[in-house]
Amino acid sequence: MKTTETPAPLPAESGASVSKIDVAPAARPSGRKKEGGVLNVFSHGVLIIWAIMVVMPLLWAVMTSFKDDSSIFGSPWSLPDKLHFDNWSRAWNQANMSDYFLNTVLVVGGSLIGTLVLGSMAAYVLARFDFPGNRFIYFLFVGGMSFPIMLALVPLFYVVNNMGLLNTIHGLILVYIAYSLPFTVFFLTAFFRTLPTSVAEAAFVDGASHTRTFFQIMLPMAKPGLISVGIFNFLGQWNQYMLPTVLNTDPDKRVLTQGLVQLAVSQGYKGDWSGLFAGLVMAMLPVLAAYIVFQRQVVAGLTAGALK
Repeated sequence: MKTTETPAPLPAESGASVSKIDVAPAARPSGRKKEGGVLNVFSHGVLIIWAIMVVMPLLWAVMTSFKDDSSIFGSPWSLPDKLHFDNWSRAWNQANMSDYFLNTVLVVGGSLIGTLVLGSMAAYVLARFDFPGNRFIYFLFVGGMSFPIMLALVPLFYVVNNMGLLNTIHGLILVYIAYSLPFTVFFLTAFFRTLPTSVAEAAFVDGASHTRTFFQIMLPMAKPGLISVGIFNFLGQWNQYMLPTVLNTDPDKRVLTQGLVQLAVSQGYKGDWSGLFAGLVMAMLPVLAAYIVFQRQVVAGLTAGALK
């Protein structure tokens, strides 16, 4: 029964000192908690306002794509009286959005594959091998990110024309690859440096070549980074307007951005506004779908370097 007895109380002085030690820190967390609550309310409020500013124009564009022209100008903020699916069929067939969509898929698909393959190979070499000029080449890629594309349009036009690639799909693919490589190499170089070297060393011990080690071991390990940089390149290349306008003047080879501008200005003030909004939503849907599907991989790729 002695083990269950309550220990004797401490003296008054020691009790007072203990109370001072215990009570003083207890008051601090409440103040910090209050400050954190206010900060959370403020940050959540800003995020909600920002989400409304981003989502509302998208919802309005989708809603307007199902209206007729009279409803667009008469009651722009009201819901459509009925769903006019003929806007979408008219934009897809009569405005040649189907051809523009196919050209865009070919250009962006080819350039995205080429950018990821070439960019990952260059980034892997710069991140894992030391050789004379390594840092110089790396900073050349970094410098390419800061070079304004506006300054390169005129010489780029003459270079592409002299190569016989003007107004061609594969010529535009090569230009897109060159345009996207600096950011891709910059992003993936930092990502490859975070990957463990022990796996590659084990592959070398087992007799694997550098090529096999890269494609079968290191590249699958870099999947989050590849998806992240691929999404960024996809967004930039899908929405590109300046390069195809200068290098792709053939009406049969136009991409979506050129087609939307052509649809907007084809009839002046008598333009097909309902068809224009339908085409605009068609151009937005692949971008939104790609980000919704791969949003977790994008976040994982952006934070992988910080977590390792």
